[in-house]
Amino acid sequence: MELNGKVAVVTGGTRGVGAGIARAFVAAGAEVVVCARGAPEKPVEGTRFVAVDLRDPSAVRDFFAALPRLDVLVNNAGGTPYRLLADADAERHARVVELNLLAPLTASLAAHEHLKRTRGSIVMIGSVSGSRPSPGSAAYGAAKAGLENLARSMAVEWAPEVRVNTLVVGMVRTESSHLHYGDEDGIAAVARTVPLGRLADPWDVGAAAVFLASDAAAYITGAGLLVHGGGERPAFLDAATANRTTDKTTRKEAGHERTL
Repeated sequence: MELNGKVAVVTGGTRGVGAGIARAFVAAGAEVVVCARGAPEKPVEGTRFVAVDLRDPSAVRDFFAALPRLDVLVNNAGGTPYRLLADADAERHARVVELNLLAPLTASLAAHEHLKRTRGSIVMIGSVSGSRPSPGSAAYGAAKAGLENLARSMAVEWAPEVRVNTLVVGMVRTESSHLHYGDEDGIAAVARTVPLGRLADPWDVGAAAVFLASDAAAYITGAGLLVHGGGERPAFLDAATANRTTDKTTRKEAGHERTL
């Protein structure tokens, strides 16, 4: 899965998952350009940073037009604060959709001609929130659902020159994990709900993105690759287990009482 000589753009690649993706592409031999609205305090080693507001279509088009070459676009920029639907107006939720769905569309369109020439690929960074209820981040979940559907349509329209795939990412351990899961005990408790027993590392996501961008995935397009450690244990299983344990204890206690 080498990317020697390839040029990759990672949007939002300054921290968290994006930084992990950028590091993985550098390790695979790619020339990596990271773009985001604000410069990072500490750039990912081996990358070049360019300041771009991904919600400004003109700025996005100018950024891609200035690139001499492009082989891979990773649409990673996104995110959302915790916000219940009724706690904000539609305009505020729309900004979440704009960042997580419209910005990747804008970047992909701006990169299209480059990628056609190099027979390159696009990797969308999706989320498990796009395929299950997402209370507190409903607009984000809706945008990620749309992003995966967009990628499938894009893969059909732009084949065979450009491959387009999605990484459907689960919970990732980053510098911001405490904002979502609390202290170390909270993070550990959440990790125990994952079948593989841990949250993903940003490098795990990066390695999967490198695979989809590489020749090892030359016949993969329009796909959604799950990077979630096995997903989430269904709640009904824990409820059923708890009920069986309670029922067994009750029967044992009842039998004990009868013997007294």
